[in-house]
Amino acid sequence: MDLVRRTLEEARGAARSQGKDVGRGRASQPRARNPVQGKRRRWSGPGPDARDPELLGSATMGLAHTRGWTTKVAEGSVFGQWESVVGEQIAEHAMPASLTDGVLTIEAESTAWATQLRMVQAQVLAKIAAAVGDGVVTSVRIVGPKAPNWRKGKLHISGRGPRDTYG
Repeated sequence: MDLVRRTLEEARGAARSQGKDVGRGRASQPRARNPVQGKRRRWSGPGPDARDPELLGSATMGLAHTRGWTTKVAEGSVFGQWESVVGEQIAEHAMPASLTDGVLTIEAESTAWATQLRMVQAQVLAKIAAAVGDGVVTSVRIVGPKAPNWRKGKLHISGRGPRDTYG
């Protein structure tokens, strides 16, 4: 070990005699300057650095967190990941319609599917909580298909509707 230190000191002495600025390790060495801009060069190096490229998902989640959008992002992921959250079979026959104050409204394609979903409502709520986080969806409201509407146009006259013209 003494031989290594002595050799290193001899090399440093030879460098100093040639007019080179030699310090004791990396910390004491002056940083290289960019002659054009007069600014310091800062190399990233082999290890992770704050200037390294970041994945788009990580960058957007960081932005959502700093802006306070995490609840809105979680609510949006219920709609965006619907098929992977509830499964392919349920997703074919039911779609999320709205999410207001933690109440998710699901529209089923038939009254039979609405009844089936009401029976497995607790499991659907548990799947949603596991996928997007607890507390985003607090309850589920399941509705069937809408009845036909006889209203045509933007104006409406109150009354019994089409029944008053028959017989």
